[in-house]
Amino acid sequence: MIRILIADDHKIVRDGLKRIVGAAPGMEVAAEAADGDATLALVKAADFDVVMLDMSMPGLSGMDLIKRLKIEKPKLRILVLSMHGEHQYAARALKAGASGYLSKDSAAEALIGAIHKVAAGGVHISEAAAASLLGGGGKAPHEALSDREFEVLRLLVEGLGPTEIGEKLHLSVKTVSTHKARILEKLGLGSTAELVRYALDHKLV
Repeated sequence: MIRILIADDHKIVRDGLKRIVGAAPGMEVAAEAADGDATLALVKAADFDVVMLDMSMPGLSGMDLIKRLKIEKPKLRILVLSMHGEHQYAARALKAGASGYLSKDSAAEALIGAIHKVAAGGVHISEAAAASLLGGGGKAPHEALSDREFEVLRLLVEGLGPTEIGEKLHLSVKTVSTHKARILEKLGLGSTAELVRYALDHKLV
């Protein structure tokens, strides 16, 4: 039996995932969590085979959460479910320690297949994402950003201010402003408006 922890801050998403997993033989939803801190606490307290993880939850989230979960349980398999463009995020998620990456608009059969694959020790990403991982040609400027800078970029583009970003990522406003300045510098941009345009052009949103 594959024991699964579902981590997503939207109850309707968790309920939908539970229904899909519940209908599949050989799998059970052993626990669920609505934020990163609860996910980490559950992983510390119990053993799961696979964590189905939303990338952007309240509290600890994204690459930081993946890294922390792998420190706690190195053998844990993490399948990231995300609304974000796979070709932009899959490589970072895998580098952080995830075993697979699936877009939330995938079919139920694809989800079950991905769970089986990562539980068996494999890696699951789409063919398109694999192709861009293997031979991306010239690197885009945003690929030079650190994981933390990339998270800050994503939240800036979503319209959050430095104070809100600081609260979400547990950083001081000053640190967020420093990250923002570095991001603009690395991308050769002059303002948040230009950053939003860059993000749209490169399908980061």
